[in-house]
Amino acid sequence: MLPLDSPRWGELQHAYGRAGDIPARLRALAAMPAGDRPEDEPWFTLWSALAHQGDVYPASFAAVPHVVNLLAIDPRRAGADFLHFPAWVEICRRNKNVAVPDDLRADYEAALSQLPSLAVRVLEGRNDPDLLRCACAAISAVLGQATVAQAMLELTPDVARQFLEWFSDL
Repeated sequence: MLPLDSPRWGELQHAYGRAGDIPARLRALAAMPAGDRPEDEPWFTLWSALAHQGDVYPASFAAVPHVVNLLAIDPRRAGADFLHFPAWVEICRRNKNVAVPDDLRADYEAALSQLPSLAVRVLEGRNDPDLLRCACAAISAVLGQATVAQAMLELTPDVARQFLEWFSDL
């Protein structure tokens, strides 16, 4: 994992330029109380800078291992965004055929490989539709199924019900 104090962050790009601000956001994420919403900081800034309107950047691939590491430390405490964010980065990477920088690839791929087992641990004993959607999306994204993963993120209980009604009418 790229150390948070590495000067490499200042060389990496995100949606708004150099990514030297991302380590502070990741540190804030590590200190964030459980239950904070994704529109709260630091999630809002991380999403905006690293997964901006379907685009991902070199800094996105450096940040994913940190997010997954936080998820691994305490999967029961994690909210849906700890699964959603890395899944979305991978969905966007695949959809836009973005290459992961060589020096970040091994850590990025190692982080993604942890997502399926972490998704199961996050779900244990929790009946939360958002967590379920994000867990299914993360597993699908890791397996290379970006379209299925993206569809899973849209599949709220109401949308699923409407889909099944539509499907049964075929």
